Amino acid sequence: MIDRSSQSEESDAGFIVVVVLWILAILSSLVSIYFVYVINTAAGFADYEDNLRVEALTSAAVELTAARQLNVPGPTRPSKGQFRFKLGAASAEVTYEAESSRVDLNTAPKELLAGLMASSGTHDEDAKTLADHVIGWRASGQNSGGGLVANQSDKLNHSPRGGKFSHTHELSLIREIPTALLERILPFVTVYSGMAQINVLDAAPQVIAALPSMSPDRLRSFLSQRLNGKTKPEALLASLGPAERNATLQSSNAIRISVQIELGRGRRSHSELVILLLPAGAQPFAILSPPVTPHLRSM
Repeated sequence: MIDRSSQSEESDAGFIVVVVLWILAILSSLVSIYFVYVINTAAGFADYEDNLRVEALTSAAVELTAARQLNVPGPTRPSKGQFRFKLGAASAEVTYEAESSRVDLNTAPKELLAGLMASSGTHDEDAKTLADHVIGWRASGQNSGGGLVANQSDKLNHSPRGGKFSHTHELSLIREIPTALLERILPFVTVYSGMAQINVLDAAPQVIAALPSMSPDRLRSFLSQRLNGKTKPEALLASLGPAERNATLQSSNAIRISVQIELGRGRRSHSELVILLLPAGAQPFAILSPPVTPHLRSM
């Protein structure tokens, strides 16, 4: 005879075991979710803290650069420099250079703009045409030199600004400037110098090569003399020959600052901005470049 009560007890026991296993599985999932939440929250707080440190270090770098520049009288003020400092466990490496080492899109003459295009791989006639488009874009009237107009962009249908460039990347809106050429010249142009000439003591070789009437032999000779540091600046400027008319030894009050930050734990950040040193007053400098959020990255 089958003992039904015994079978019922075994069935109930099995059911209870299944329920307990399900409860344990659910609890295990909840614990896993909680741990993921805790880890993500901790990582979020760490990123937030790192961003605050980057902001503080970048601000300190700007303040220290401005102080270094303003503590030296204008005529003897260095046009470039570098320094390092620490804030807690983090460190910052700062380099700065006057914007006068770059070609200013708003003030450079046509021959200098064309020279930059040509030295960057564009045929001479095409370089002159592109320089006309740049001048036409910034001119208050419709026509630029030679009757050419910086017309609407083929892709984005932008009309000429009829005023100053507000950012170097506006070059991408000008008709017929190839993307490859744009990428080559962007590191050597600015909208903040305010000078028609370039400071040849600091300018990159690519910018020196853009000077009108600059021959390869004269370029090599100039760069060699500048590198050895034995030639006086005035003599160095005179060695440019006809190219001297677009060159200067003066620096602008606009300074480009590059800040490389190491936070520890293999985390780094880099930011770049341009400031304008102001005459003596309540405010020592103004930030010219658009604010850029520094990007944190791991090594």
